[in-house]
Amino acid sequence: MPWIAWLLIAAALTAAEFVTLTLAFGLLAAAAVVAAVVAGLGGPLLLQILAFAVTGAVGLLVIRPIAHRHMSNPPLVRDGSEALIGRQAVVVEEVTAARGLVKLAGEVWSARALDESQVIPVGATVDVMEIEGATAVVYPRELLP
Repeated sequence: MPWIAWLLIAAALTAAEFVTLTLAFGLLAAAAVVAAVVAGLGGPLLLQILAFAVTGAVGLLVIRPIAHRHMSNPPLVRDGSEALIGRQAVVVEEVTAARGLVKLAGEVWSARALDESQVIPVGATVDVMEIEGATAVVYPRELLP
């Protein structure tokens, strides 16, 4: 029963994958499972080896580089207050270098002007440049280049 041998090979490769975490042994384990299926369907040894080789090659040459790229460069996801940077807000109380209030994402935030010499009037639309604690540092929209 060659399919049992292929499953044992798959189990050994899976164990190696758990130790190394390289994804290579995991893909070869999947190829061994494909070879086990071919063996279970009564395929000759040459076809089993060919199924293992082709599936392993596709996994290592196609799937692994794509997976590796996604694992090493995860998509940028900003959360919490960082997600507010770059959003627009509306001034609800005059914003100066020291104080002010803006409506940002449905909430009223304390704010200060990015440019210390600016006074931003009520009703002006501003961009949130950074968040410092609970204060939004803003810049008026009409002055942006």
